Amino acid sequence: MFKTNTLVILSPGFPASDADSAFLPAQQTFVRTLQKNYANLKIIIISFHYPLHEKKYTLNGVVVYSLNAKGKKGLKRLLLWKKIWNILKNLKKENEIIGILSFWANELSFIGKNFARRNKIKQLIWISGQDAKKGNKFISLINPYPDELVALSDFLAKEFHSNYHIMPTHVIPNGIDKTLFKNESFTRTIDILGVGSLIPLKQYELFIKAVISIKTKIPNLKCIIYGNGPEKENLISLTKISSLENTISFPGVIDHPLVLEKMKMAKILLHPSAYEGFSGACIEAVYAGAHVVSFTKPMDLDIPHWHIVKTIEEMNAKVLALLSDPTTEYTPVEVYTMDESAKAMMQLFGL
Repeated sequence: MFKTNTLVILSPGFPASDADSAFLPAQQTFVRTLQKNYANLKIIIISFHYPLHEKKYTLNGVVVYSLNAKGKKGLKRLLLWKKIWNILKNLKKENEIIGILSFWANELSFIGKNFARRNKIKQLIWISGQDAKKGNKFISLINPYPDELVALSDFLAKEFHSNYHIMPTHVIPNGIDKTLFKNESFTRTIDILGVGSLIPLKQYELFIKAVISIKTKIPNLKCIIYGNGPEKENLISLTKISSLENTISFPGVIDHPLVLEKMKMAKILLHPSAYEGFSGACIEAVYAGAHVVSFTKPMDLDIPHWHIVKTIEEMNAKVLALLSDPTTEYTPVEVYTMDESAKAMMQLFGL
C-alpha cells in the first residue's frame, strides 16, 4: 500500500482554531509555509500543552493530536508519554514518516528522539529559545548528537554550546511570511511599539522607563504595548504612577495580521527582553519599515535598522535619536523569509 511522505512535528502547543493567530505565530507560519511549498507532504502535529482539550482534530488540513498535559504530573504524566509513543507507533504503521521535528528541546523531543532512534527515523530538534539556557534537565536525557540539533539563531547555537558543550551543526533562522503584509502604506502615527508576552523576562518595565525619559524631550509621544501576561497589571500601575495613561495604551492581544499593520504604523519597535532566541516580532517590524531597538542580537551579522544596545541609558538615547532625526528612513528590510527556512529544514530531511 502506498504511504504518503509524512513529517511529524512535536510541539508544546498549536492553535485550536484560526482565531488563535497570535499563538506561536512563527511556528504557525512555518507549518503554513510547509503546506504551501510541499503539497505532497503530510504534516501531523502532536501538541502537548495547548489546546486545553485532549482530542484529535484537523486545522487547515493539518492533523493535530492535542494531549492537554497541563497540570498532569507523576503517573498521569508518564501515561501521557506512553500515549505519545503509541500515537507515533500507529502513525508509523499508516504513514511513511520521513522525519520527526521537535519545536524546542523538551520532554517531547526526549520521547521523539528515543522513538526515532529505535525506528531509524531522522529526527531534528529546533532549539528556539529558553531551552538553550542552563538548567534544561532534558538535555542529558536526550543526549543529542550535534547534527540532530538546529538552532534558531547564531546566539542560541553559542548559548547551547556554552551550557551543554554540544555545538548544534545547523542554524536555521526565524523568517517572515511576506504574503501576510498588506501592500498599502500607513502613516507612522505610533512612536514606540511593544509586542510580546508581558512576563518578567521581557522587561517591559524598561519600556515604560524609556518613555518617561524620552517624553521629557518629545512630550507628545504615542506608545502602545500589545500582549497579555502576569505583568500586565503591574505595568498599567506603573504607567498610572508615572502619569502616562494618555501616552501608553495596553489593548491586549490582537490577531497577528493586525499586529503587522500596527508595525507599518510604528516608527520604533522597542524590545527590552533580557533573553531572546530570535524574535519574530523584530524581523517582522524591520520588514514593515520600523526600526528595532533591543538588548539581544540573534545573528552574528548586523541587521539594518535593528539597533543593539547594552544598557537602559543606551536604549533611551538610541530611541530618542531615531525619533528626533528628521532624516530617519522607514524603509522595509528583508532579513530572512520562512520560505528559505522551510526549504533549509526540509533539505535536512532529504526533500
